[in-house]
Amino acid sequence: MNGGRGGKAGAAGPLLLGVRHHGPGSARAVRAVLEEVRPGAVLIEGPPEADALIPLAADADMRPPVALLAHAVDEPGRSAFWPLAAFSPEWTAIRWALEHGVPARFIDLPAAHALAWEEDEGPGSGAEGAVRVDPLGVLAQTAGYDDAERWWEDVVEHRGAGGGDAVAPFTALEEAMAALREEYGGGGHRRDPVREAYMRLQVRAARREFGDGVAVVCGAWHVPALRRRTTVAADRALLKGLPRVRTDMTWVPWTHRRLSRASGYGAGIDSPGWYGHLFDAPDRPVERWLTRVAGLLRAEDRTVSSAHVIEAVRLAETLAALRGRPLPGLTETIDAARAVMCEGSDVPLALVRERLVVGDVLGQVPAAAPAVPLQRDLARIQRRLRLRPEAAERELELDLRKETDAERGRLLHRLRLLGIGWGEPAAARGGTGTFRETWRLRWEPELSVRVAEAGVWGTTVLAAATAKAEADAVGARGLAEVTGLAERCLLAALPEALPTVMRVLADRAALDTDVGHLAQALPALVRSLRYGDVRGTGTAALAEVAAGLAERVFVGLPPACAALDADAADEMRGHVDAVHGAVGLLGDAPAPGHERLRARWRSVLRTLSARDTVPGVLRGRSVRLLLDEGELAQDEAARLMGLVLSPGTPPADAAAWIEGFVGGPGGGLLLVHDERLLGLVDTWLTGVPAEAFTDVLPLLRRTFSTYEPGVRRTVGELVRRGPGARADVVAALSGAPGFAPAPDTARADAVLPVVRLLLGPDEGDGGARDGRAGVTG
Repeated sequence: MNGGRGGKAGAAGPLLLGVRHHGPGSARAVRAVLEEVRPGAVLIEGPPEADALIPLAADADMRPPVALLAHAVDEPGRSAFWPLAAFSPEWTAIRWALEHGVPARFIDLPAAHALAWEEDEGPGSGAEGAVRVDPLGVLAQTAGYDDAERWWEDVVEHRGAGGGDAVAPFTALEEAMAALREEYGGGGHRRDPVREAYMRLQVRAARREFGDGVAVVCGAWHVPALRRRTTVAADRALLKGLPRVRTDMTWVPWTHRRLSRASGYGAGIDSPGWYGHLFDAPDRPVERWLTRVAGLLRAEDRTVSSAHVIEAVRLAETLAALRGRPLPGLTETIDAARAVMCEGSDVPLALVRERLVVGDVLGQVPAAAPAVPLQRDLARIQRRLRLRPEAAERELELDLRKETDAERGRLLHRLRLLGIGWGEPAAARGGTGTFRETWRLRWEPELSVRVAEAGVWGTTVLAAATAKAEADAVGARGLAEVTGLAERCLLAALPEALPTVMRVLADRAALDTDVGHLAQALPALVRSLRYGDVRGTGTAALAEVAAGLAERVFVGLPPACAALDADAADEMRGHVDAVHGAVGLLGDAPAPGHERLRARWRSVLRTLSARDTVPGVLRGRSVRLLLDEGELAQDEAARLMGLVLSPGTPPADAAAWIEGFVGGPGGGLLLVHDERLLGLVDTWLTGVPAEAFTDVLPLLRRTFSTYEPGVRRTVGELVRRGPGARADVVAALSGAPGFAPAPDTARADAVLPVVRLLLGPDEGDGGARDGRAGVTG
């Protein structure tokens, strides 16, 4: 290589190729220069610990975008990424060197120092800070552009590589950066001088080894500093005393979406999908791009023809000419797609930006890449379960009665317990049984760091999740936290962790005297009891703790409900509802003594409903729960309501009782179908004194606002028509079939054969089970 081709004319030394990270134009220009000059070694901005990983870039299973991941061995959460796309100049230089058998090395400050460096410096203020954040923005503004991306496209991306002097673009960019650094100095970032000193030392070492036949690919901002003549002693003085930590380095998959974030060398781009297209399109990039847009919109059932594509191309070219641009850029193609293909709407255009301009391309790394043992075990399980990580969000429906789906669910629950949020539970579609799970999956590159962090707990997913669950149980601060952890252990099928969790749970439950805490903990425990049937996990120990916890709630709840203010009473009502649902599930569990618990709970509800010291909202709720359970006749419920709504009861207390009794789901239907209850409420409400009405109005409005619009309309019409009008009003307002004053037994009988098929035959009578017995059984 001619040493005189080192950048500026007549300047001897290495060939300095200043680039824009993730710039397709820079990538093409770098390859053109390397093909022409054929250097003896290629030096690249990046952590030198990754030199041993460079050969993996030639592996057939390596597919960008990928990133170099460095993390501290003793603190995996302290990490940094150096992302590379197919259109990154650094990736192009690596691939060229591997293809031609030329040594390639990274020359930036080692990750051992970068990770140890305190993250306390930020960008400078004023002009220096602006230049450091976006030096291209200053060049674009100087050239009369208000958008740095448009300027870069016009002067770099729309310039063909390979024609004329291949080094000329880099010479021009170096001169521009030199002028910027003369004006703004180091840009306000105190780490850059140290990085540049290290790079200069590495370039000197490479020149001693390979002579002047060395090409350096780095950010254009650093080129003037690398060109500057300094002494070895001065550069080493800048590096003296730098902190360092032990680090590990590997390749990890990356995504186009994450390329829009600044990381590693502090670079990010707004439109990685568009840049990838510019790099891959051999010719006619605008026509090819708008054809892809048309294909995407057609896949979403929009009418887009080839005529739309032709017209959009013409419009994009016209817009470029009007705006004085050499070729249509992203702005022109987006404007043309909006006007021609999207009929002026930004709604389908948002899909184009999401899928094409940014994109969800996920890279791939070979199995030979270094990884923590936990990562290898996770990859093995993913292959076995055919659960491939994807960058695009998708829903996964699991039927836990199938072994593969059950294993998938256990894996996702174990990863969540480890803090690896690959999947998030979602509302199940088509059913709410315990045998069904729905997950929303999306693999983010940052999860690789989470996996490395979780590696301290074990070498396999099962072992790590077990150890993490045990540690979380010991360190839990509250009873509800431990019960939630017990539920997660059952979901994740961690039998080895359950003894520790159950021991901590029993200890916390025995020491905790707060009824509210006990009431919060009970529902999670009872929910967990349902998992034994489908998931095959043992729940006997959990059932004993749940039963004991329920007994303590029954004893402590009545005194805890006395003399509460309005806010505390409302909070306690939530606890009562939660305990009621939990006891209902506990009574259904196949364990001795659980039916006795239901009887004990009904006794507690009767106690709460009869005590004058208990707030009205809790007394009303207790009566309502007893009525729903069939433990209280409607006549008795009407009598209790009549007593509460008598003139001797303060209006505020009566309104609170009504809120507890008819508030929430189903409360409106009680008033619709029981004329006596509605009449009592109506009579009481019309008799509330004017001076007290404004006090009770907020409670009443909150109560009735929970009803569905149809129920509110029916109640209003019943009140308007007066007593005795319920049947007529229900018939008049009924728009849905089957809504009638009395049950339609003929319609109910019609579904019994289907229910019988769903429930299956009763083994006790040889399969000849009556349809009605199948419903109630």
